[in-house]
Amino acid sequence: MIGGGTGSFIGNVHRMVAAIDGQIELVCGAFSSNPSTSKSSGKALLLPEDRAYGSFEEMILKEKELDAKTRMDFVAVVTPNFMHFAPVKMALENGFHVVCDKPVSFNLEEAIELKKIIEKSGMEFALTHNYTEYPMVKQAKKLIEDGALGNLRKIIVEYSQGWLATKLEDSGQKQAAWRVDPKRSGAGGAIGDIGTHAENLAEYISGLKITELCADLTTFVEGRLLDDDANILLHFEGGAKGILHTSQICVGEENNLNIRIYGEKAGIEWHQQEPNSLRVTYLDKPYEVHRTGSAGISDYSNGVTRIPAGHPEGYLEAFGTIYKKFATVLQKLEAGETPTTEDYDYPGIEEGIRGMLFIDKVIESSNAGQQWVKMEL
Repeated sequence: MIGGGTGSFIGNVHRMVAAIDGQIELVCGAFSSNPSTSKSSGKALLLPEDRAYGSFEEMILKEKELDAKTRMDFVAVVTPNFMHFAPVKMALENGFHVVCDKPVSFNLEEAIELKKIIEKSGMEFALTHNYTEYPMVKQAKKLIEDGALGNLRKIIVEYSQGWLATKLEDSGQKQAAWRVDPKRSGAGGAIGDIGTHAENLAEYISGLKITELCADLTTFVEGRLLDDDANILLHFEGGAKGILHTSQICVGEENNLNIRIYGEKAGIEWHQQEPNSLRVTYLDKPYEVHRTGSAGISDYSNGVTRIPAGHPEGYLEAFGTIYKKFATVLQKLEAGETPTTEDYDYPGIEEGIRGMLFIDKVIESSNAGQQWVKMEL
């Protein structure tokens, strides 16, 4: 692991979800840019003293020298955005696979360069857009693929939080401070932190790419350097139209990611805060509620379901599915087998580039006075 030391929220998440299926063990780390913090974090995680490194450069080079059965198999990069590119690049170029937190990089140029590096290295790469891995998200995607909704007309996706409704970054809160700092977060505030999740979820479930958008970004909290609210009109392939709302100043909201998609024949509605249920509406009959693991659910959805119906599965399990699939791919490659398309059903560099392009185009549109812009490189 690179990053994720003392005080890190996302580092703890990655460690928990990687361990859920018993396929992955944390063996080493460079947990902080401060060598002493990295060492103390490694000690707290019960790692041997010589496997808690003072820098990611030291870790990659020393691990490379170890025998194949001892050294790390892949790297998880869980640093703030501005520190994604360098360690991902170095790990790939030294023969290590990579799982990277989102967004993939500090800017679009880095994301495009990373694609070239991944292709040249021949190593595997996963991006943790974890909301695509919920069983009912898979069920929604399968219904659309099977034509149950008909041609899609309307896509409405929302991701609202309230934790940055005040200038929390001035209180010394670490997670707030870097997310509103353009030197560490990049050009996007709320749009980069959670808006890219909404964009990714809409494109993943619908199977349609955003072709153009018109955005209105706002910074409501006085003195904040990056956006904390966004309202965006979307056009998709095939003529569907949509609305994307994302905000971190909605007082009282927790983690309200939800999506509604309407076609000619039916519609679907899913809420991340009630993830085991998918509401399906029809023209000519009462609505249905599909439930994780229950009768009649697709094999595609059941493939990422771990426990019997009625037992809540949520954020950690969905996140863990990316790690589980990534581990399966690496195990098959090590055994000389060819991973299946289903094995590779997790986000990668293409989704990372789409996310960075989305940030750039939203900012371009808003700065131009809410003008429509093409969602293309």
